[in-house]
Amino acid sequence: MILYPAIDLKDGQCVRVLHGDLDTATVFNTSPAAQAASFVESGFHWVHVVDLNGAVQGKAVNEKAVEAILEAVSIPVQLGGGIRSLKDVERWIEAGVSRVILGTVAVTEPQIVREAARLWPEQIAVSVDVRAGKVATQGWTESSDLDAVTVAKRFEDAGVGALIITDIDRDGTVMGFNVEAFGAIADAVAIPVIAAGGLATIDDIVKIKARKGVPIAGAVLGRALYNGAINPEEALKVAA
Repeated sequence: MILYPAIDLKDGQCVRVLHGDLDTATVFNTSPAAQAASFVESGFHWVHVVDLNGAVQGKAVNEKAVEAILEAVSIPVQLGGGIRSLKDVERWIEAGVSRVILGTVAVTEPQIVREAARLWPEQIAVSVDVRAGKVATQGWTESSDLDAVTVAKRFEDAGVGALIITDIDRDGTVMGFNVEAFGAIADAVAIPVIAAGGLATIDDIVKIKARKGVPIAGAVLGRALYNGAINPEEALKVAA
Protein backbone atom coordinates (compact mmCIF):
# COMPACT_ATOMS: atom_id res chain seq x y z
CA MET A 1 0.00 0.00 0.00
CA ILE A 2 1.40 3.39 -1.01
CA LEU A 3 1.37 6.15 1.60
CA TYR A 4 0.82 9.70 0.36
CA PRO A 5 1.96 12.45 2.77
CA ALA A 6 -0.28 15.45 2.14
CA ILE A 7 0.64 19.06 1.51
CA ASP A 8 -2.47 21.23 1.58
CA LEU A 9 -1.75 24.72 0.26
CA LYS A 10 -3.47 27.87 1.49
CA ASP A 11 -2.07 31.31 0.72
CA GLY A 12 1.28 29.80 -0.24
CA GLN A 13 1.72 27.91 3.03
CA CYS A 14 1.48 24.28 4.08
CA VAL A 15 -1.60 23.94 6.30
CA ARG A 16 -4.07 21.44 7.74
CA VAL A 17 -7.77 22.25 7.98
CA LEU A 18 -10.81 20.68 9.64
CA HIS A 19 -13.53 19.26 7.35
CA GLY A 20 -12.05 21.29 4.47
CA ASP A 21 -12.97 24.63 6.09
CA LEU A 22 -10.24 27.12 5.17
CA ASP A 23 -11.08 29.26 8.19
CA THR A 24 -9.80 26.46 10.45
CA ALA A 25 -6.34 26.37 8.84
CA THR A 26 -3.31 25.67 11.02
CA VAL A 27 0.02 26.55 9.39
CA PHE A 28 2.58 23.76 9.73
CA ASN A 29 5.24 25.04 7.35
CA THR A 30 5.66 28.35 5.55
CA SER A 31 7.78 26.57 2.92
CA PRO A 32 5.83 23.83 1.12
CA ALA A 33 8.97 22.93 -0.87
CA ALA A 34 10.92 22.31 2.34
CA GLN A 35 8.03 20.23 3.65
CA ALA A 36 8.04 18.13 0.49
CA ALA A 37 11.80 17.63 0.75
CA SER A 38 11.41 16.45 4.35
CA PHE A 39 8.89 13.84 3.22
CA VAL A 40 11.45 12.54 0.71
CA GLU A 41 14.04 12.35 3.49
CA SER A 42 11.54 10.38 5.58
CA GLY A 43 11.38 7.74 2.85
CA PHE A 44 8.03 8.43 1.21
CA HIS A 45 7.70 7.63 -2.50
CA TRP A 46 4.90 10.04 -3.44
CA VAL A 47 3.63 13.47 -2.35
CA HIS A 48 -0.07 14.42 -2.39
CA VAL A 49 -0.60 18.16 -2.98
CA VAL A 50 -3.89 20.08 -2.91
CA ASP A 51 -4.38 23.75 -3.78
CA LEU A 52 -7.12 24.53 -1.26
CA ASN A 53 -7.67 28.09 -2.48
CA GLY A 54 -7.80 26.76 -6.03
CA ALA A 55 -10.39 24.12 -5.15
CA VAL A 56 -12.76 26.81 -3.87
CA GLN A 57 -12.05 29.39 -6.58
CA GLY A 58 -12.02 26.91 -9.48
CA LYS A 59 -8.59 27.91 -10.76
CA ALA A 60 -4.94 27.54 -9.77
CA VAL A 61 -4.03 29.92 -6.94
CA ASN A 62 -0.93 28.45 -5.28
CA GLU A 63 0.99 27.91 -8.52
CA LYS A 64 4.33 29.19 -7.22
CA ALA A 65 4.19 26.86 -4.22
CA VAL A 66 3.39 23.88 -6.45
CA GLU A 67 6.20 24.76 -8.84
CA ALA A 68 8.62 25.04 -5.91
CA ILE A 69 7.58 21.59 -4.69
CA LEU A 70 8.13 20.12 -8.17
CA GLU A 71 11.61 21.65 -8.24
CA ALA A 72 12.45 20.43 -4.73
CA VAL A 73 11.67 16.72 -5.13
CA SER A 74 12.35 13.97 -7.65
CA ILE A 75 9.63 11.60 -6.40
CA PRO A 76 6.19 11.65 -8.09
CA VAL A 77 3.71 14.36 -7.13
CA GLN A 78 -0.06 14.11 -7.47
CA LEU A 79 -1.89 17.43 -7.56
CA GLY A 80 -5.51 18.49 -7.14
CA GLY A 81 -7.50 21.63 -6.47
CA GLY A 82 -8.98 23.99 -9.03
CA ILE A 83 -8.13 21.87 -12.08
CA ARG A 84 -11.21 22.17 -14.26
CA SER A 85 -10.15 21.81 -17.92
CA LEU A 86 -7.97 19.77 -20.26
CA LYS A 87 -5.77 22.83 -20.64
CA ASP A 88 -5.26 22.89 -16.85
CA VAL A 89 -4.36 19.19 -16.87
CA GLU A 90 -1.89 19.60 -19.73
CA ARG A 91 -0.25 22.57 -18.07
CA TRP A 92 0.48 20.63 -14.87
CA ILE A 93 1.61 17.42 -16.56
CA GLU A 94 4.02 19.45 -18.68
CA ALA A 95 5.24 21.12 -15.46
CA GLY A 96 6.15 17.72 -14.04
CA VAL A 97 3.09 16.56 -12.07
CA SER A 98 2.90 12.76 -12.27
CA ARG A 99 -0.83 12.45 -11.57
CA VAL A 100 -3.50 15.13 -11.86
CA ILE A 101 -6.52 14.88 -9.56
CA LEU A 102 -9.94 15.88 -10.90
CA GLY A 103 -12.82 16.26 -8.46
CA THR A 104 -15.51 18.82 -9.22
CA VAL A 105 -15.53 18.09 -12.98
CA ALA A 106 -15.96 14.37 -12.24
CA VAL A 107 -19.45 15.34 -11.03
CA THR A 108 -20.27 18.30 -13.27
CA GLU A 109 -18.46 17.46 -16.54
CA PRO A 110 -17.42 13.80 -16.51
CA GLN A 111 -16.52 13.92 -20.20
CA ILE A 112 -13.49 16.09 -19.29
CA VAL A 113 -12.23 13.33 -16.99
CA ARG A 114 -12.77 10.66 -19.63
CA GLU A 115 -10.95 12.69 -22.28
CA ALA A 116 -8.09 13.51 -19.89
CA ALA A 117 -7.71 9.82 -19.03
CA ARG A 118 -7.63 9.01 -22.75
CA LEU A 119 -4.95 11.61 -23.44
CA TRP A 120 -2.86 10.87 -20.35
CA PRO A 121 -3.49 7.21 -19.40
CA GLU A 122 -2.91 6.37 -15.72
CA GLN A 123 -1.95 10.01 -15.01
CA ILE A 124 -5.47 11.06 -14.01
CA ALA A 125 -7.02 10.42 -10.61
CA VAL A 126 -10.63 11.10 -9.67
CA SER A 127 -11.22 12.66 -6.27
CA VAL A 128 -14.51 11.58 -4.72
CA ASP A 129 -15.16 13.67 -1.62
CA VAL A 130 -17.97 12.33 0.55
CA ARG A 131 -19.98 14.16 3.21
CA ALA A 132 -22.88 12.34 4.91
CA GLY A 133 -22.88 9.77 2.13
CA LYS A 134 -23.05 12.25 -0.77
CA VAL A 135 -20.33 13.63 -3.04
CA ALA A 136 -19.29 17.27 -2.47
CA THR A 137 -17.81 19.64 -5.07
CA GLN A 138 -16.24 23.11 -5.40
CA GLY A 139 -13.68 22.60 -2.64
CA TRP A 140 -16.36 20.86 -0.54
CA THR A 141 -18.51 24.00 -0.44
CA GLU A 142 -21.34 22.44 -2.47
CA SER A 143 -23.09 19.07 -2.27
CA SER A 144 -24.49 16.82 -4.98
CA ASP A 145 -27.14 14.12 -4.71
CA LEU A 146 -24.75 11.42 -5.92
CA ASP A 147 -23.08 8.72 -3.83
CA ALA A 148 -19.42 7.76 -4.19
CA VAL A 149 -19.93 4.47 -6.02
CA THR A 150 -22.20 6.12 -8.63
CA VAL A 151 -19.52 8.73 -9.42
CA ALA A 152 -16.71 6.17 -9.39
CA LYS A 153 -18.48 3.79 -11.78
CA ARG A 154 -18.70 6.57 -14.39
CA PHE A 155 -14.98 6.10 -14.99
CA GLU A 156 -14.72 2.32 -14.67
CA ASP A 157 -13.51 1.86 -18.25
CA ALA A 158 -11.88 5.26 -18.80
CA GLY A 159 -8.27 4.49 -17.88
CA VAL A 160 -8.31 6.49 -14.63
CA GLY A 161 -5.25 5.65 -12.52
CA ALA A 162 -6.79 5.98 -9.07
CA LEU A 163 -9.82 7.02 -7.04
CA ILE A 164 -9.05 9.22 -4.05
CA ILE A 165 -11.93 8.81 -1.63
CA THR A 166 -12.05 11.46 1.09
CA ASP A 167 -14.28 11.12 4.14
CA ILE A 168 -15.01 14.82 4.72
CA ASP A 169 -16.77 14.14 8.01
CA ARG A 170 -13.50 12.79 9.41
CA ASP A 171 -11.01 14.92 7.47
CA GLY A 172 -8.59 16.71 9.79
CA THR A 173 -10.19 15.17 12.89
CA VAL A 174 -7.64 12.39 13.51
CA MET A 175 -10.53 10.19 14.65
CA GLY A 176 -9.57 7.13 12.62
CA PHE A 177 -10.35 5.70 9.19
CA ASN A 178 -13.83 4.51 8.28
CA VAL A 179 -12.36 1.26 6.98
CA GLU A 180 -15.66 -0.31 5.95
CA ALA A 181 -16.74 2.70 3.89
CA PHE A 182 -13.45 2.77 1.96
CA GLY A 183 -13.55 -1.00 1.56
CA ALA A 184 -17.08 -1.00 0.18
CA ILE A 185 -16.03 1.38 -2.61
CA ALA A 186 -12.87 -0.63 -3.36
CA ASP A 187 -14.98 -3.77 -3.67
CA ALA A 188 -17.50 -2.05 -5.97
CA VAL A 189 -15.15 -0.69 -8.63
CA ALA A 190 -12.10 -1.88 -10.55
CA ILE A 191 -10.14 1.37 -10.15
CA PRO A 192 -7.51 1.39 -7.34
CA VAL A 193 -8.76 3.25 -4.24
CA ILE A 194 -6.69 5.67 -2.16
CA ALA A 195 -8.23 6.41 1.25
CA ALA A 196 -8.16 9.89 2.81
CA GLY A 197 -9.71 11.59 5.81
CA GLY A 198 -9.28 10.78 9.48
CA LEU A 199 -6.15 8.63 9.60
CA ALA A 200 -5.01 8.83 13.22
CA THR A 201 -2.49 6.12 14.08
CA ILE A 202 -0.43 3.29 12.64
CA ASP A 203 -3.32 1.04 13.68
CA ASP A 204 -5.47 2.60 10.93
CA ILE A 205 -2.94 1.43 8.36
CA VAL A 206 -2.89 -2.04 9.93
CA LYS A 207 -6.70 -2.26 9.87
CA ILE A 208 -7.10 -1.09 6.30
CA LYS A 209 -4.46 -3.57 5.11
CA ALA A 210 -6.07 -6.40 7.09
CA ARG A 211 -9.63 -6.01 5.79
CA LYS A 212 -10.94 -8.77 3.57
CA GLY A 213 -11.89 -7.91 0.00
CA VAL A 214 -10.14 -5.84 -2.66
CA PRO A 215 -6.97 -4.28 -1.19
CA ILE A 216 -6.92 -0.52 -0.63
CA ALA A 217 -4.15 0.77 -2.91
CA GLY A 218 -3.06 3.74 -0.83
CA ALA A 219 -3.70 6.10 2.06
CA VAL A 220 -3.23 9.85 2.49
CA LEU A 221 -1.45 10.95 5.66
CA GLY A 222 -2.34 14.39 7.00
CA ARG A 223 -2.60 15.86 10.47
CA ALA A 224 -1.43 12.71 12.28
CA LEU A 225 1.84 12.93 10.38
CA TYR A 226 2.30 16.61 11.15
CA ASN A 227 1.49 16.35 14.85
CA GLY A 228 3.85 13.42 15.36
CA ALA A 229 1.21 10.75 16.05
CA ILE A 230 2.58 8.74 13.13
CA ASN A 231 6.23 7.86 12.73
CA PRO A 232 7.05 7.81 8.98
CA GLU A 233 9.53 4.92 9.19
CA GLU A 234 7.09 2.76 11.14
CA ALA A 235 4.16 3.69 8.87
CA LEU A 236 6.10 2.80 5.73
CA LYS A 237 7.15 -0.53 7.23
CA VAL A 238 3.54 -1.43 8.12
CA ALA A 239 2.25 -0.36 4.69
CA ALA A 240 4.86 -2.32 2.72
